[in-house]
Formats: sequence, structure tokens, C-alpha cells
Amino acid sequence: MPDREPQRSAAPGRLVTGIAWTVLFLGLWLWGRGTTDGISGPATGDMTAAGRPPHLSLPPAHAPLDGDAAPRRLDIPELGVSAPVTGRGLDAKGALEPPPFARPDTVGWWTSGATPGAAGTALMVGHVDTDTRPAVFYRLSTVEPGGTIRVLRADGRTAEFTVDDVRVLTRADFDARQAYGQHRSGRAELRLITCGGTYDRVSDSYTANVVVSAYLTGTPGRDHA
Repeated sequence: MPDREPQRSAAPGRLVTGIAWTVLFLGLWLWGRGTTDGISGPATGDMTAAGRPPHLSLPPAHAPLDGDAAPRRLDIPELGVSAPVTGRGLDAKGALEPPPFARPDTVGWWTSGATPGAAGTALMVGHVDTDTRPAVFYRLSTVEPGGTIRVLRADGRTAEFTVDDVRVLTRADFDARQAYGQHRSGRAELRLITCGGTYDRVSDSYTANVVVSAYLTGTPGRDHA
């Protein structure tokens, strides 16, 4: 099993800025140009993170949920994460806006993409750290395939996802289609993305992105909106 320690920077305490989020926008731009056909097998990329262990038995996919209810909260029990979710768009330069720096424990959801639980790929992003402490996705690279992610939606339903792939994609090898396209057509899928690799002082950014892929496997109970 590869080393599963968090993908930390060489200069702890720096916020995610600049190039890392521009890389995310590049993926969104390509995604909008029709690159979301089904992709067989796990995403390619740097094997610093787990990828998908061979012969791992995963549960069957649940049918996508109806409706476009926005996400309210993201829970990752394995990491002890329970975070509010805020809608995000593109900034004046065309880059995906991360959550505000003043709210490092908040997860951003790309509102022009799929709703978590609906058919397609829902995209969520978050900071890895701040200038004083870890942020919401500090330990995202340590999530295990087969782990659980839950999203509470505004309609009161909980979309439960199972992690099927964890990757660290360097900027040089970043494949937007693999990162954002559906792994299997017709499923409700989720991507959680933050920065990883090492911190590059020259470019004032991280050298890679952690990409966690998951798919809908259940809708436990019914929470109150």
C-alpha cells in the first residue's frame, strides 16, 4: 500500500491560490466542450495516492436522485469532516472560485455542474490549509477507496457515495477529462478536489491536485432540510 500521509506542502500554512485553481478551470472548460463520456476503469495519474486497489469489492450504484436540490452539508465520517457547502461559480478571469479564504472549513460546490446525487458528475472543492491551521480537506488524500461520503441536500435527502478512486494528479500530467468526466455513464458521481504535492514558492501554488472520485450507492433515512 502506498504511503497514505496527507499531501502536505513544503511551506505549511499557505492558502491555495493561483495556478492550482486555474488548473481546475481548465478542466471545467474542457468538460463544457463535451468531454464527459463514460470512462472505463479508474482515473490515471500520479500513484502518490491510493488509486483503486486491485480486487476491491464495491457496492452497486444506486439510481440517480430526481430533482436539483442544492447540497447543504458534506460529511466524511472517516476523516471526521462535517462541513457546510456553499455554491461557487467562475471569477472574472474564468477560474473556479474556491470557498472564501475567511471560511476554510467550508466546501465549495460548482453550481453549473450536477447536483450531488443527480446523474452526472458533481464537483466540490476545498482548501487544504490556512496560514494558521489545517483546512477542511487537509486529510483528503488519506481517504480510502470503499469509504463513505454523505451529502445532505436542500430537499432533506441524504446522498451517500462510496469512494472508488483516489489520485494525486500533477499539473504536468493533469487530465481534465479523467478528473471531471464520468467514470461510468448514467451514474451519479462526485469529485472532491483540493491541492496536494509540494508547495512551489516561485509560482506561489501547490504542484498537484488531490482528486477523490465517488459514486452514489444509497439514500439512508431522510434528514430535515
